[in-house]
Amino acid sequence: MARQLGFDLPSRTALGRDAFFAAPSNAMALSMIDQWPGWPGGKLALTGPEGAGKTHLAHVWADQAQARIIPARSLVDVEVPALATGPLAVEDVPDIAGNDAAQTALFHLHNLILAEGHTLLLTGTPPVAQWGLTLPDLVSRMRGATAVALEAPDDMLLTALLVKLLADRQLTPKPDLVPYLLSRMDRSFAAAIALVQRLDAASLAQKRPLTRQLAAQVLDKPPAAG
Repeated sequence: MARQLGFDLPSRTALGRDAFFAAPSNAMALSMIDQWPGWPGGKLALTGPEGAGKTHLAHVWADQAQARIIPARSLVDVEVPALATGPLAVEDVPDIAGNDAAQTALFHLHNLILAEGHTLLLTGTPPVAQWGLTLPDLVSRMRGATAVALEAPDDMLLTALLVKLLADRQLTPKPDLVPYLLSRMDRSFAAAIALVQRLDAASLAQKRPLTRQLAAQVLDKPPAAG
């Protein structure tokens, strides 16, 4: 259903398995998710660029494993024993690089989850060795996890991502729009996410449907400074 212009409806991201587009760039990561609960040592580190699908895969796994998901920066506010009663995904582990309390909590959580026979999924953008953790015992345990990376997208995956991002925002583009965007945008997941956000904002602000003309206007205008 096309959006009614003028109403700033929230974006609703589809995070189910059916909404995850399999491609060569993510095939290894998807295969490892499917191999649960047979992960070596009971844990898996999932890495890759912003917007590559780490959160989506974490939700796919959580649905499959009946697991909970928590951002790493929230670890200072949790009761570790209560959180270690089942499978768990901890997202954006590099966010706690400068937080001794959160790193200590993750260390104890890691040990207790594995001791209880459960599994642990960890995510972060750079490779595990670049997560910036400083607690030596935690560093050794993170580096001991099997790691798999989502790679940079090809044309097929970028096309699927653009279609999904537009659908998440209840935007219905004309058939020629996505190829037009693909030929002119920076070729990364983060660029696709930012571009769809800008298109959505422009469509709402100008009360115009999403067309190539509007896209050309957005593409010609530098992004606002963050």
